[in-house]
Amino acid sequence: MIRLAVGVAALAMPAAAAAQDTASENPDTCLCNVGRPDLREIVVTGAGSLQLPKGDAIQGVALVGGLDPGVGARIENRLRDEAGLVQFRRSDGRSAHPTSQGVTLRGLGGNASARALVTLDGVPQADPFGGWVAWSAYDAIHLGGILVTRGGGSGADGPGALAGTIGLYSKMTDGVTASAAYGSRDSFDASASAGAELGNGQVAIDGRYSRGDGFVPVVADQRGAVDRAAPYEQGGLGVRLRFDVGPDSRIEASVRGFSDRRDRGTDFTTSTVDGIDASLRYLHEPADGLQWLALGYVQLRDFDTGFASVAANRNSVAPALFQQVPATGLGARVELRPAFGGANPLRIGADWRRTVGRTEEDYFFTGLNPGRHRSAGGSSDTVGAFAEWTSGSEDDGLLWTLSGRVDHWWIGTGYRHEYNFGGSTITDARFAARQGWEGSGRAGVRWTAGDVALRAAAYRGWRLPTLNELYRPFRVGADATAANEALAPERLWGGEIGADWRRGDTKLGVTLFANRLDNAIANVTLGTGPGSFPGVGFVAAGASYSQRQNLDAIDSKGIEVSAEQRAGPLTLRATYAFTDARVAASGAAAALDGKRPAQIAKHGASLSLRTGEAGPFGGFATLRYIGRQNEDDLGLQPLGDALTVDAGLSLRLTQGLRIEARGENIFDALVPAALSSAGILERATPRTLWVGVRAAY
Repeated sequence: MIRLAVGVAALAMPAAAAAQDTASENPDTCLCNVGRPDLREIVVTGAGSLQLPKGDAIQGVALVGGLDPGVGARIENRLRDEAGLVQFRRSDGRSAHPTSQGVTLRGLGGNASARALVTLDGVPQADPFGGWVAWSAYDAIHLGGILVTRGGGSGADGPGALAGTIGLYSKMTDGVTASAAYGSRDSFDASASAGAELGNGQVAIDGRYSRGDGFVPVVADQRGAVDRAAPYEQGGLGVRLRFDVGPDSRIEASVRGFSDRRDRGTDFTTSTVDGIDASLRYLHEPADGLQWLALGYVQLRDFDTGFASVAANRNSVAPALFQQVPATGLGARVELRPAFGGANPLRIGADWRRTVGRTEEDYFFTGLNPGRHRSAGGSSDTVGAFAEWTSGSEDDGLLWTLSGRVDHWWIGTGYRHEYNFGGSTITDARFAARQGWEGSGRAGVRWTAGDVALRAAAYRGWRLPTLNELYRPFRVGADATAANEALAPERLWGGEIGADWRRGDTKLGVTLFANRLDNAIANVTLGTGPGSFPGVGFVAAGASYSQRQNLDAIDSKGIEVSAEQRAGPLTLRATYAFTDARVAASGAAAALDGKRPAQIAKHGASLSLRTGEAGPFGGFATLRYIGRQNEDDLGLQPLGDALTVDAGLSLRLTQGLRIEARGENIFDALVPAALSSAGILERATPRTLWVGVRAAY
């Protein structure tokens, strides 16, 4: 209670700063939400997309703006202000294992694959092999804003939008911006972005580098001799080009690379992710004619990771598994918007996405020497076509939308080959190629009368299993999970109703939803060690053996509430999500029936106060609450709830120079992030303080 009271008091910090200056608020530094945000408040010009569609107004949409890079700020943590939007682990990208960073909403969990579709300027961002998201890569991009659309998508952005769509939009830099900061545990963070006119277009170069000694993930009273701090080092560099081709057309190109190195706080647990992304698009967008775009993109990933076997007394550690996972993603998209009576209500298009990857694994160690090798992998393709019609006004009267999508998918011939380094073969399996058809769609209405808008939507979506789920086993401590090459696609049916109220600077929004995710893929506990289990090998005494399986379903229903009040340069905003998610299971997974999905909390909330930086002072304070959840599918390993406070203050020294101090988890609350079957508890980021400087010219 003391920390809660002090945390609430911390919200007064931006107000105190704002009291020093009553200049008008800079709209680019605010966080705006409830129902349908004013899209004029987000800068998306040149962000690789046609005009944002009106059809999403039938669902709850949040707009995240003011994404100043650097000084320790991270995109993934800013998204945590959206109650109900969660990653599989509560840790962020400095200490979490990269494979645990899939994102979802509305309790549609089960494992770490993303159930929300993440796009950057319209390009899907999920890892081509694993479906997780490399969040640290976006900290090196100058973003104009993020749109979070909850619930099943229209299908126009592709399959995979089961829980929602998170659209990141880049912003062409005008001039030079830079920042540098020093923080707790010898952390350093630097970022820069420079942009200029180039002929009849623009060029922008973005970069960021961050490193730190890290913290010890295992809580203090459970540490042994092998536990140490988990350092991280991350960086990225990108170039974006935009050229106008006539008055209504443009060509955009983007190339970016990133590197991410971190470990889990013991020897033999280092993870590295290196990636290169490139995209090229042509957009034709006249005000009163046919609009269209053509897009092609490639993703290259190289992921290496190690897993360790730690003794029960945590005084010795040995390697257990080492994996190398190269993967490639390819895609293309075409969209047309014909003109009807001076408007473009129809969207039609087609897209294609291909993923290819494999895992190369050394395991069965004797000392430091592996005794066996496993190679497994395959490919997948999805080709789809979509159409959407939206008619009416989102500001007055009736707006309605109807969309449909059909996809044909292929999972290519897969394989798993295991052999002893001495030469004998253990397994040489081939998995037959398979294919199928899936449909998606969305229908919805929005009625606006004065300050009030009522909305309703129903949708169907689907998700193809990732190559990771099909072919790659993994370990968390001594616990092991096997892959499953026979997994079927997930299918979602859902609906929601909501209401929004807006008068002047006050906004309120509420949404009731109900979703059913059939064939939900989850890590299902099947046994306990000691023993040798298929697909993973030996599992130690007391450790669990699981396999990825299709559950019958996950049923999720709940309520989402948001409120916002502006007063001069101040913006006070609150979000709350209640999620009642339950597993429906039978057969080998019958023990899970009626239980909550792993890593899904029933309650989540945030309260933030921010001030614009038009005056000499700026600041923010944010309280976040995440409710109790379970580490495991059986509900035997609870992770407690947590309340954290972040805050910061900035002072403008000159027109282009500011100094800033900010803190994460200021009161050093224990945020449980993982709990092993042996009862070893890991925490998320402890108190972290930063001081830095920002410059803009």
